[in-house]
Amino acid sequence: MSDIIELFIAYQSFFLASVFVLGLMVGSFLNVVILRFPVMMERDWKEQCCELLELDDPNLEKNKSKFNLFIPRSHCQKCKHQILAIENIPVISYLFLKGKCRNCKTNVSVRYPLVEIASGVSAVIVAYYFGVSTQALFGLILTWSLIALSMIDFDTQYLPDDIVLPLLWLGIIVNIFGEFIDLKSSVLGAIIGYGTFWSVNIMYKLATGKEGMGHGDFKLLAMLGAWLGWKLLPLIIILSSCVGAIIGISLIVFKSYNRNTNIPFGPYLATAGWISMLWGSYIMSAYYNAVI
Repeated sequence: MSDIIELFIAYQSFFLASVFVLGLMVGSFLNVVILRFPVMMERDWKEQCCELLELDDPNLEKNKSKFNLFIPRSHCQKCKHQILAIENIPVISYLFLKGKCRNCKTNVSVRYPLVEIASGVSAVIVAYYFGVSTQALFGLILTWSLIALSMIDFDTQYLPDDIVLPLLWLGIIVNIFGEFIDLKSSVLGAIIGYGTFWSVNIMYKLATGKEGMGHGDFKLLAMLGAWLGWKLLPLIIILSSCVGAIIGISLIVFKSYNRNTNIPFGPYLATAGWISMLWGSYIMSAYYNAVI
């Protein structure tokens, strides 16, 4: 292992290329997580409801043990053709098959290779910024997790506790060793992050009688606070709000969304958090220098 690390340090281009390939492979797995995790959550909720209400659901019992992140094998949604390893090479297989199922020629969503590319490119940026270090390793874990959370929230408006809460605790554990910030700032970041959106939501609900945002957003901001500290929370909130407002207004203007339709906020929070992880301190310093 030490030899590999020394090789990465000596040849940065080889290090970045390795990280890019790893990012593409992780992106392929993230596509599975994005597609299957919400279904797994819904099945689990249904099972809990049936158990609570003492109801029997034959279909639930039949399928309960047959669907997770690894079973069944990846297949075409239309013809059920099982995807072979040669057909599942990130990006390359999509280009070679011209974006179609090898068996039935049904178009495959371009989002699959885009997620893989996003995973690979963002991994290279993180690796270049942090270099060969444990910070880079944890930065990659956070980056890939944010991609998955963003896409799940975009598709379903879910921010799964099974992903967010372990990441929150991991952020605190990582910062026990001061990887990104000190432990006190990490704990305060988690507390203030959750409390900020919780307070805003309470005030909005009192004023309108409606929920202003999902509770998953509270937890996501708390998780980002645990990783990055309380001092970057204002930047994360401002960046995410600005991007969310611009995109939301654009969608309404071009009639892509109804005004009463909820717009997922998780992708904007995740993007703002990722930017803040890399360049937050520089942005804050530039702001203070410009003001002062």
